[in-house]
Amino acid sequence: QAQLAESGGALVQAGGSLRLSCAASGLAFSDYSMAWFRRAPGKEREFVAARRLSGGHTYYAEDVKGRFTISRDTAKNMGYLQMDKLTPEDTAVYYCAAGVPILSAIRTSNGYRYWGQGTQVTVSS
Repeated sequence: QAQLAESGGALVQAGGSLRLSCAASGLAFSDYSMAWFRRAPGKEREFVAARRLSGGHTYYAEDVKGRFTISRDTAKNMGYLQMDKLTPEDTAVYYCAAGVPILSAIRTSNGYRYWGQGTQVTVSS
């Protein structure tokens, strides 16, 4: 059974950094596009970043571009989200996802079949 498990969420001060990890079991990240989404309190789940299977191109939400970096280690079957210059607006539960979305769906949750349970990131001001 394919599963994703996030870790690395924590309480951090504004301006700080965190690296989230996503461990895959029952599936190989080398066969899927991967993405990170987040859900802030009282808001809908939103796209954060994606790494496309084909060509390895990366995509970011405008408000994290230049601060967050998505990556993967296929040897370890792990995905990562490096988050720098964090702000209180980044406070959310962060979810890892894997799937084979078409390019037009790379930023939509419907494009991903597998999801983790989420990890909490809290940024204090």
